[in-house]
Amino acid sequence: MEAGETRRSSGRSGAVAITVNLLFINQFFWPDTAATGQLLTDVARAMAPGSGLVTVLCGRPDYGTVDDSPAPPAVIFQCGSSRFSRGKVRRVISYASFVGGAAWKAMWSPRADVVVTLTTPPLLSLLGTALKMLRRSRHYVWEMDVYPDIATDLGVFRKGGPADRIVGLLADWSRRRADGIIALGEDMKERLVARGIPGERIHVCENWADGDQIQPKRMPAGPLKIHYSGNFGLAHDLDTICGAIQALRGNDRFRFSFAGGGPRLRKLDVLALDPANHVAVLPYCSRSELGASLGAAHLGLVTQLPGTAGSVVPSKTYGIMAAGRPLLYIGPQNATPARIIDRFRCGWQVDPGNVRGLVSLLDRLASQPEELEAVGGRARAAFEEHYNRPAGVARIQEVLGVSAHGSAANKVTTGSGCEDADDSLRAAGVHAESEIAGNTAR
Repeated sequence: MEAGETRRSSGRSGAVAITVNLLFINQFFWPDTAATGQLLTDVARAMAPGSGLVTVLCGRPDYGTVDDSPAPPAVIFQCGSSRFSRGKVRRVISYASFVGGAAWKAMWSPRADVVVTLTTPPLLSLLGTALKMLRRSRHYVWEMDVYPDIATDLGVFRKGGPADRIVGLLADWSRRRADGIIALGEDMKERLVARGIPGERIHVCENWADGDQIQPKRMPAGPLKIHYSGNFGLAHDLDTICGAIQALRGNDRFRFSFAGGGPRLRKLDVLALDPANHVAVLPYCSRSELGASLGAAHLGLVTQLPGTAGSVVPSKTYGIMAAGRPLLYIGPQNATPARIIDRFRCGWQVDPGNVRGLVSLLDRLASQPEELEAVGGRARAAFEEHYNRPAGVARIQEVLGVSAHGSAANKVTTGSGCEDADDSLRAAGVHAESEIAGNTAR
């Protein structure tokens, strides 16, 4: 097939379908359970057979727990020799190793029609821009975190300093050359517009959860249970919930549980040493067990530091809604979780630092089981209409020009791939998936 020629296939009905080869690039993918990897895995699973080749360039799995579900229908290449690490130096090494390996593989593989780069590691979009310029692929940036904003928000970069300016210059240069930007909420879109990115090129596609895996369960009996699930990173507010735990010390009407990891978990480990605090710190929960874990509590906790509204959007919001549990959001009022709570009346927002207000709210909810049931029901109803996996994946597919059934939309221009190359990559993908499955078993 010659360069610039469109690949078409005819079904039994005689209809002509345009096939599109997709390339996703992100450090996390199946079987890793990082939130970005899970979302990307859902998109890969949704692609219909025969709609085109799906290739994923990812790192080696080492985030925490592993996804024990079958491999998605994609060609998976694990790039780089260093596994992900949360240590600063080793993390930079793992980033560099992955980007180098992914760049080599992307440049020497058959051309992709559409390239999607996520934001792990930062500035990964530069690779997508290079593929757009050198190989005439369409390029979309799926923003999971807005850089350098998140780094300045957390004090990693000095605002206006050399690192902030250089990273911002490179990131915005890539964004302006992309065919589209996917933002996780209106607050993130506002951040990008403030950086000078044209609003008409930004598509708001909120995240989702799997409503089949996470089903509502009956509210548990006994004390009011507040549960946090996932990574407790630098962007999360910890002091407010810890203040409430200490204020409620010795009160048998409350239980607090935290399942996951992250750099800020040590303070909770200390609190858990005192039985009077009623705090349990648990390991990461696998995706298949998440529904039961969330359903064992009355409230799902989400926290966010005030200055990070729009630079990050907490994805754990949607799993809690899928479980039919009210949201307890400790974070800024202009952030996506607070907007969801206000729109659907599916939880409560508390300003960071307002320990007294949080304690008062929990004290009231402990004696209002009917209100918890009603608010949890509204959370599940809103989830089913807006945030279930099929709806969320369809939003991404629409932006990329691929329909929910995997056929291509007219706005996608296909190019120089060939059937023989596709077949060889599919064969390579089977081998790659076998290696990944072996890593999971170990």
